[in-house]
Amino acid sequence: MKDVTETMAFKSEDLKRDNIKHVLQEVKRALDERGYNSVNQLAGYLISNDPAYISSHNNARTIIQTVERYEIIEELVRSYLEEEGE
Repeated sequence: MKDVTETMAFKSEDLKRDNIKHVLQEVKRALDERGYNSVNQLAGYLISNDPAYISSHNNARTIIQTVERYEIIEELVRSYLEEEGE
């Protein structure tokens, strides 16, 4: 049983990372449903900052813009390097 008197640490960085992952998954799902290559479309968006690369299907274009582009790029690099380090 969990000790309810133990202080929990709030980790905003973990929440931010989870949010970015969720956003990318939602956008990927919408792009896939429309038949787009999600990797190519997301890369185009991240390189150009042109939201036209992201379909408006299921509000994907709005969802991707809830996160700063540089934060997505940082998280992708972090995730890739962490995987490579294993």
